Amino acid sequence: MPGPSISASDLSRLGGRAVIWGIAAIVAILALTAILLFLNLPDAGAFNARVERVFIENSDLTSQAEIKLLEILAQSGTAFSETLVSYRMVIFVLLVFATGLLLTSLVMIVMLVTLNRRMATLEKQGLQVSQLVIDRATNSVAINDMEFKLTPAAVETLAVLAEARIDGDILTGAAIEAVISGRSDADCDEAAGATRIKRLRDTLGNQLVSEVLVKNIARQGYVLAIDSKVISLR
Repeated sequence: MPGPSISASDLSRLGGRAVIWGIAAIVAILALTAILLFLNLPDAGAFNARVERVFIENSDLTSQAEIKLLEILAQSGTAFSETLVSYRMVIFVLLVFATGLLLTSLVMIVMLVTLNRRMATLEKQGLQVSQLVIDRATNSVAINDMEFKLTPAAVETLAVLAEARIDGDILTGAAIEAVISGRSDADCDEAAGATRIKRLRDTLGNQLVSEVLVKNIARQGYVLAIDSKVISLR
């Protein structure tokens, strides 16, 4: 009997719920920490209460020095209360800042995991291109709804790869250099063609697009990893 299957949508929903519960758990833990911390801090008026008690219990202190000492104690109590209030505010700000950092870190981790999964899917399935238009006149290429402005050399390299893809060929670096330069394969260096491919990828700019679009097949050469029917040369 086959076991229960889990669809991609179910996994997506479970992942979304996990993120929500994770954020809620972080907020709850920090809120509980803040409550316990504030509850265990000494009362800001505790020192003043003790000084007031000293005044009440020692009402017979009438000399100038004794009165001055009591005044100093009262001022110290006020300073202590103000210090505790400022400490509470600093602790509150630090807790808010820590909460923001933790939530940001969690969101970034989720985004990185999602991006890595998408890149892995693209690497397995290839880039889904519905239209590739190469325009030599304007030195531009349109991939689906993305348009790239390329250098003349990059356009020529991409055009050579496109023509080879239409013919069902895989070109080595030397073959690419031979087609562009008009020389024979024997007179061309493999590294020259590899350099042209690298410059094409750099000109495209989008690493995800360039790395998946232009495939390097080990010991065979370079090929566009798209359907030849979607290629249009102008």
